[in-house]
Amino acid sequence: MATTTFSGPIKAGTVREGGSANVGFVEMAQTAAWTQATSAASTGIIIPANSQITEITLYINTAPATGNLSVGTSATANELFSALALGTSADVVKQGSTATITDMDAWADVGTSDVTIYTVASAGTSGAGWITVKYLQGNNLA
Repeated sequence: MATTTFSGPIKAGTVREGGSANVGFVEMAQTAAWTQATSAASTGIIIPANSQITEITLYINTAPATGNLSVGTSATANELFSALALGTSADVVKQGSTATITDMDAWADVGTSDVTIYTVASAGTSGAGWITVKYLQGNNLA
């Protein structure tokens, strides 16, 4: 299947202006592999400037060692959330919103520069899977 790239942001709706305007932003998503590690690691996901993060989902394919996962926008890897309990089971889906949200402003608007998403675990090295970050590109809530 072919893919198409737009520079975005993308809005959709049938009425652009006035009291009946129904145009809204199209939600985007990026997915990358993650591996449980106690050193912060880039996922390779880069969120465009002024985007609003709406959801972060962790798919655990390989059973992790007991520990917590934090996700952020720098090598500190905790600006978005910390202490998401990984558990010790495979084939599990976890939502970042069930962790400790460390800075809701970082979700509302990532800032004026593109940001890379990082992960870091409090312990263990055996877990692996996928992380998906959903966002509204250029929503600019700052």
